[in-house]
Amino acid sequence: MPLYTGPGCSSFGYGAMEELGPFRVNSDGKTLYLNPFAWNKVANVIFLESPAGVGFSYSNTSSDYYNVGDKRTAIDSYAFLVNWLERFPEYKTRDFFIAGESYAGHYVPQLAHIIVSKNKRTKETVINLKGIAIGNAWIDDKTSEKGSYDYYWTHALTSDESHAGIEKYCDFANYTSLCNKFLSQADEEVGDIDIYNIYAPLCQRPAPKSSTGSVYYVDPCSDDYVFTYLNLREVQTALHVRPTNWSSCSGVGWTDSPTTILPTIKQLIADGIRVWVYSGDIDGRVPVTSSRYSINTFKLPVLSAWRPWYSSKEVGGYVIEYKGLILTTVRGAGHLVPSYQPERALTMISSFLQGKLPTPF
Repeated sequence: MPLYTGPGCSSFGYGAMEELGPFRVNSDGKTLYLNPFAWNKVANVIFLESPAGVGFSYSNTSSDYYNVGDKRTAIDSYAFLVNWLERFPEYKTRDFFIAGESYAGHYVPQLAHIIVSKNKRTKETVINLKGIAIGNAWIDDKTSEKGSYDYYWTHALTSDESHAGIEKYCDFANYTSLCNKFLSQADEEVGDIDIYNIYAPLCQRPAPKSSTGSVYYVDPCSDDYVFTYLNLREVQTALHVRPTNWSSCSGVGWTDSPTTILPTIKQLIADGIRVWVYSGDIDGRVPVTSSRYSINTFKLPVLSAWRPWYSSKEVGGYVIEYKGLILTTVRGAGHLVPSYQPERALTMISSFLQGKLPTPF
């Protein structure tokens, strides 16, 4: 199950080292501690750095760093998967899933679409794709942006005045001066918070030194610890990567980015691919409101009504089943869902892999 983030951000740095991987980094930036809720307990996971130039990945052609976009990323990712399966043929018959968050709302459906298309035309390497899961995913510019500002207002981050102005002057397709005025006003009202988790504390630098980390507490300075750790020469040697000035996100050029991925997702549903959209409900960057607005454009019949699901005898989130698509929230999680709620995230992704809704009790 490859995992993506982006655009230009490291799936290994975020996904593996801060979210769902087997280890996280202690505050000393040198040692690790175990994540008992790692997703490799229920699946084999590949953390795919994409496009070239992100994380430890590289290209021998410098133009590859500047002439990239959605199409190129999907093509390169497909080529990687085919080559990987040829090298490890024992995995060819396994069920295959793709997961990702944020801008991977583009990456994941686009790669899935290529796989489905290629599977119909090739008799060589067939990828046994069963489903995709996208978390707090940016999949449609118009509904995602409107959903963000509506989320701000409903969570008491912006004023009634700004909300009324946005409702009156913004259609999120043509941006007038009055629309931009109220959007800017709302942005200023939100203030200096972690928009990726609207209730989280900010990292105070220099970060306070503690002993051993815990997956039950998200250290707001975790990015710093991972940066230090992955830039240690002995760590890079152990990972068999080139000596690199590693950073969590890279300034790769972007040449194409469709305003919507909704048609691609609609086609995957028609092709019988399992589609889950999951959302940490305290993320303000790509909030659950945006996911709801995007999904509602499909006008899909409801098969199982909205209800809570449980993890360790507590409400882990809420779920609704549409014909061909599942929307689920993860209660108390921010943009990086497994960082904030690792146990609930594992419950959710286990249900996805099994093809069943999370338990209702």
